[in-house]
Amino acid sequence: MAVPWYGIFENINSISKLAKMPQWNSEKPLRVATGYTYLSSKFLKEKGLKHVTFSTADGALEAAPAMGTADAIIDIVSTGTTLRENNLKEIEGGVVLESQAVLVARKKSIIQQNGALDTTHEILERLEAHLRALDQSMVTANMKGSSVEEVSERILSQPQLSGLQGPTINEIFSKPNSVTPDYYEIVICVPKRALYKSVQQLRAIGGCGVLISPLAYIFDEEPPRWHNLLMQLGL
Repeated sequence: MAVPWYGIFENINSISKLAKMPQWNSEKPLRVATGYTYLSSKFLKEKGLKHVTFSTADGALEAAPAMGTADAIIDIVSTGTTLRENNLKEIEGGVVLESQAVLVARKKSIIQQNGALDTTHEILERLEAHLRALDQSMVTANMKGSSVEEVSERILSQPQLSGLQGPTINEIFSKPNSVTPDYYEIVICVPKRALYKSVQQLRAIGGCGVLISPLAYIFDEEPPRWHNLLMQLGL
């Protein structure tokens, strides 16, 4: 459950405080936008909210409070980014239920059915690679230098620029007869939380033309979950 940061909800940070607000009565009930009316109704009654009406919104539920069609929302939340973008906050005690995605299969089918084990392997690999990439960004920059070794020494002197295993450094080829200094392209992965610090450190050692790209997958060594599954299957 989420309510706006502003207005009458500015100091409301728990569902118990929400239930004690004098505004909600039979003539003016709390308006909740949700796609889960049965669960929400049962949940709010248990939390002491007696005067509530429910509605569904066309499009994103998060916009309903700003549009004035709802006071609060109840919806599926993963990271909470969309809530923050719409000036909404989660409140203490407002988790209706916790859920997770689970892949279920018969042990015998995975082993015997043609292609089932390969498909399972690919699913695990993709999930692991995507989770690994969520916290990383790819940073590409140009840097003046006299050699690959000299550029790499400068990069590795900075704590935020080590990358996954180290920086990738490629020579940039200028036009024939050009008097342009030697430039090298560097490519590294950095944690999103340290992105700006990484850009600052690149500038400090002569980096320019910094490009930031999102990452969808980072495939590394085969994930431990795959090896654990093989052990459980006796393979």
